[in-house]
Amino acid sequence: MATTTPVSKKVPFGLKLAWGFGMLANQMFPAALGVFLVVLVQNLGFSPLLWGFIFFAPRLFDAITDPIMGFISDNTRSKWGRRRQYVFVGAIILGLSYMVMWQLYAENGVTFNFIYFLGLSLVFYLGLTIFSVPFVAMGYEMSEDFHERTSVMAVGQFVGQWAWVIAPWFWVILYDPAWFPDAESGVRELSIWVGLVCGVLAMIPAVFIKERPTLDRDDFKTVNAKTVGSSLKEIAKATADAFRIPQFRKIAFATFLIFNSFNVIATFTFFIILHYLFSSNEAAVGIWPAMHGSVGALITTFLVIPIVAVMSKRLGKKPTFIISQSISIIGYVLFWFLFVPGKPHLFLWALPFHSFGIGGLFTIMMSMTADVCDIDEYNTGYRREGTLGAVYWWMTKFGQAFAGLLSGVIMALVGFDAAQVTSEAMTGLRIVYSVLPIAGVVLAIAIMWRYDITEEKADAIRTALQARRGTLNPASTD
Repeated sequence: MATTTPVSKKVPFGLKLAWGFGMLANQMFPAALGVFLVVLVQNLGFSPLLWGFIFFAPRLFDAITDPIMGFISDNTRSKWGRRRQYVFVGAIILGLSYMVMWQLYAENGVTFNFIYFLGLSLVFYLGLTIFSVPFVAMGYEMSEDFHERTSVMAVGQFVGQWAWVIAPWFWVILYDPAWFPDAESGVRELSIWVGLVCGVLAMIPAVFIKERPTLDRDDFKTVNAKTVGSSLKEIAKATADAFRIPQFRKIAFATFLIFNSFNVIATFTFFIILHYLFSSNEAAVGIWPAMHGSVGALITTFLVIPIVAVMSKRLGKKPTFIISQSISIIGYVLFWFLFVPGKPHLFLWALPFHSFGIGGLFTIMMSMTADVCDIDEYNTGYRREGTLGAVYWWMTKFGQAFAGLLSGVIMALVGFDAAQVTSEAMTGLRIVYSVLPIAGVVLAIAIMWRYDITEEKADAIRTALQARRGTLNPASTD
């Protein structure tokens, strides 16, 4: 069955960069969100359990809507193709809702602020689904070449990582009285700039990455207001089909373990630095929370991603995954010893090792997912990048929802209270900070140990698909 996937080996760098700008927006929204959410506990009086629920509910909603959006995107007939219009509209919803949901005022009370923020979070995450699912599918479709797929993802991750370089400095800005009188007023203003700039960045792939019209496609499922509801069975089947692919199951569950064990402990970073390294002195903490995130992201951008891309080409994707994740374990061990009160500079030595974890994860795993799309077509006759991408990100987003809830539960269990932090609570957070992600990485490596898509196997599948189609695919990009 014909598809809209290009077969040319080299994707023009300009198109990779355009997709990368979309990835920057895709990562900046949650990166800034992670910083801003601290204000809910530290300044607006949210309890750890309310904070955990704020993490959990919108992300669970997002995870549920992703497969639906994947099905819609895969089967859309339009003169613009399958993806672009959704990316554009989703970008608008993302930007506007992000600005509005952070207009919080302490005098309105915790209950009002909780309901207000939760409701607008659902709108924001709906926009994220409409944008991100077809956006990610665009990246999968940009090349069929085994190594060029890694190159596309590497460029995207390189540009996207700048979100994690920039966002940690919001901590410095929010808690510096030279910028804002208090963090809550800082969040209100910064959210407007983040929503505006990232909304524009998110539109760039829709403008520059062209697709072939799909109006004449007679193999697509019907998608309209009347049939989407009845298509839920098809969506469920497509999701089940994805998990029937052994290689996809391995990728999805390994990503779930690594990314979401990281997410559980990531929000503890600010609290450990403030309350353990600086004895709860907000005035003294200065740039150090920002240094943790920003230096790590710079290392990922300029060291980890290029190294991982080269390793993947020379060693293969699976060996590169195993090596990069093993290196990250060293970083988590070092954090236990290098979080030293009064000596914040020491933890910087753990960051080069730690950065190989998340830095190497998505560059490799998204490239592997693109390979799995070929297996799916070989097995079913359909190209379902949107559905497979949605299910893959469903695993990460459901995991984020669970991780957010679990982080709140852990903070409650160790007795963390921002108003009166005890040494026992900080010890508990520090133990979880090192042990939990190490366990996630070890389990993920065990899952991926028998992953079997090599370059040779991927090339053989692609050749068989081209023979079955009887012709080269029409390119979806100009």
